[in-house]
Amino acid sequence: MAKIKPSVAFVDTPEQAAKLQEIIAAHKDQKGALMPVLQQAQDVYGYLPIEVQTVIAEGLNLPLEEVYGVVTFYAQFSLFPKGKYKISVCLGTACYVKGSGDLYERLQRELGIAGGECTADGKFSLEACRCVGACGLAPVLMVNEDVYGKLVPDDIPGVLAKYAD
Repeated sequence: MAKIKPSVAFVDTPEQAAKLQEIIAAHKDQKGALMPVLQQAQDVYGYLPIEVQTVIAEGLNLPLEEVYGVVTFYAQFSLFPKGKYKISVCLGTACYVKGSGDLYERLQRELGIAGGECTADGKFSLEACRCVGACGLAPVLMVNEDVYGKLVPDDIPGVLAKYAD
């Protein structure tokens, strides 16, 4: 599989920008507004790039460092867009001892991205998780809702090929 550069440029539509301003205005004078603004902004954009965080910081009159700190602290927030195919590799104990770390490394090499990132074409995103509840199939990864178990690193190209649309 060809290596894909992870540089995904942020694109903001006028509708998204207007919706973000509307969200900020609705919460601007509320105590504890940052969390609901971030949650709603992520609903609008699908993730929270630095450009969106900057608008939120300015709109709520908060330091950008505070906004970034909250975004990076909570797992519900993402700094990167999610791909059409969301790959999640279980790094829980059962999967890890059976080689899921090697699967994760192979996926990073094959896709040309790090964990938490999305390929430039928006096709794949990669993340680690702690357990998918399929320990008997360890090591396990999921592509959206499809579960793949008892994998070895050499199985990765075949799994990815199933999503070559």
